[in-house]
Amino acid sequence: MMRLLSPFLLSLLLATPAVADTITCLGRIEPFEGVRVLAGPSGFTGASAVIAELRVEEGDWVEPNQVLAVLDDYRLREAEAASHNALLEEAQVELQRLKDLANTRAASLAALDKARFKVSALTAEKRVFQARLEMSLIRAPARSQVLKIHTRSGEKVGPEGILELGEADKMTVVAEVYETDVHRLAKGQKAVITSPALSEPAGGEVLKVGYRVGKMDVLGNDPIADTDARVVETIILLDDPAPFERLTNLQVDVEIKP
Repeated sequence: MMRLLSPFLLSLLLATPAVADTITCLGRIEPFEGVRVLAGPSGFTGASAVIAELRVEEGDWVEPNQVLAVLDDYRLREAEAASHNALLEEAQVELQRLKDLANTRAASLAALDKARFKVSALTAEKRVFQARLEMSLIRAPARSQVLKIHTRSGEKVGPEGILELGEADKMTVVAEVYETDVHRLAKGQKAVITSPALSEPAGGEVLKVGYRVGKMDVLGNDPIADTDARVVETIILLDDPAPFERLTNLQVDVEIKP
């Protein structure tokens, strides 16, 4: 014989949201817009680039275009540029002299045209020398914090690059949401982030839902977990970045409330 639920219990069941409504997944901590890895130059010096001077340390904040490192061929490129500038100045002086003489018909038009061509050619070449000189300087692409240094003074730049940068004053969670739950995601949804590394849960908000389904990158401790699961990366902006500034790549548990 079936027992009927009391009106009180029935109202509690109806008022309590289903646990299944919450989207749960794993995620990893990253600075806003991810981690930037600065490599050596891609031109003719890239294969054997050596750091002559490293001007930053881990934890430093840097500004856009700030010089972070100087390669060992900088002095040579600087001398080449200075020598070329001297040739250009000499050609410009000669051109002006011929212009003055031309006014008195003491210089031929052929000599004047030759001087003009020389100045034009040297001016064009100046950009080449300046570009080579600039390739010996490693600059910051944006305001960010130095997260990790891979190459120090006297060391050759390897495949891991010179250093890593990130906007650590804005931290995010890259949540790997199962493809079957993607239709329930929307920008602005609230999220709760937990981890044994945190003293208390942290809050966040869905900033972006990815457009690509891929394999799971963040693997949990469950030995029977489906490591071939198909997921969509969802970016969650954390309300308070301070507890996460030193926790880039930390694995976290994520609950998103649709």
